[in-house]
Amino acid sequence: MKQLEVPFMQLRGGSSKGLYFLRSDLPLDEATRNDILVDAVGRGARQIDGLGGGDPLTSKVAIVGPASRDDADVDFLFAQIVVGEDLVDTTPNCGNILAGVGPYAIEAGLIQGSDESTRVTVHMVNSGKLCELQLCTPGGAMEYEGDATIDGVPGTGAPIICNYLDVAGSICGSLLPTGSVSDEVDGVTMTCIDNGMPVVVLRAADFGLSGRESPEQLNADEVLKKRLESIRLQIGPKMNLGDVADKAIPKMCLVSPAERGGLISTRTFIPHKCHSAVGVLGAVSAATACILPGSVAFDLVDVPAGDVKQISVEHPSGEFSISLDVDDSSAIPRIRKAGVLRTARLLSRGVLYVPNSKKRGKP
Repeated sequence: MKQLEVPFMQLRGGSSKGLYFLRSDLPLDEATRNDILVDAVGRGARQIDGLGGGDPLTSKVAIVGPASRDDADVDFLFAQIVVGEDLVDTTPNCGNILAGVGPYAIEAGLIQGSDESTRVTVHMVNSGKLCELQLCTPGGAMEYEGDATIDGVPGTGAPIICNYLDVAGSICGSLLPTGSVSDEVDGVTMTCIDNGMPVVVLRAADFGLSGRESPEQLNADEVLKKRLESIRLQIGPKMNLGDVADKAIPKMCLVSPAERGGLISTRTFIPHKCHSAVGVLGAVSAATACILPGSVAFDLVDVPAGDVKQISVEHPSGEFSISLDVDDSSAIPRIRKAGVLRTARLLSRGVLYVPNSKKRGKP
């Protein structure tokens, strides 16, 4: 049988890379759509028969279409293909892949670029929340070259400003999904938080770690990974996430005192492999934990003063800067807006081929 032909683009968004599809080019049936997405990225741990790279950061998909609500310009559904398990998880958001949604929307003709700069309001379908992207569009065309840098990505690019609007409780329903600033599982104290991404924040020292370990060292520590997974499976239901055994959330974030001038140092598991950097919304949630009195991170930091707090989150590849617009009038601060700087680049566009068969078993 002839293979299925699916138009696509591949973009680097922030420190991730993904396949971008028009919603209208994919089947409406979710199961059929997911089969195609897994085939597109590639099955098995190596993903040798697809365009993925055998890594969670390159096994991502964006499905973009006209907005389904009046206060947005486009809809964006994020899908994480779970490497080695051939599963599609549409529960979380991805702030890195989101950075590529604006450029994709212009390249695909969904949005008409304005001269000099264009604002695109994205409805993040996974969470029902909004993010405003500010793009460089001289002459109405997407500009990719510029002087902006982000750690974890070589070279420079045109800045993309991402303003997340009131994303607390995006996935779990509340900023503190367990109803408490601190919880305990297996004798370990943690803070469970969802400010755009469900994250379990834990002190590295409670696992006998300095927090300076490399991702390679942490990924080789099977005892640590088993402890983290035990905690994740137990705390997931308490975060209103149900059984998380087959989900990419919550992320597990080990924090320690900053060493390079930032506010906090992080090592994030997404959820079973230590991130070589840090996810956008994962960093926002970790930064938010830092300003919450009573959290496991609060005593490790010197919280910046003012309503707009500039926070630098250190990670294995460098640092991630976040601007939190905070309302401190209540015991639990409310985050009105979280702003981050990203870059993106169009890598390829054309037609992707997937097997036209229901016999899509693992290799």
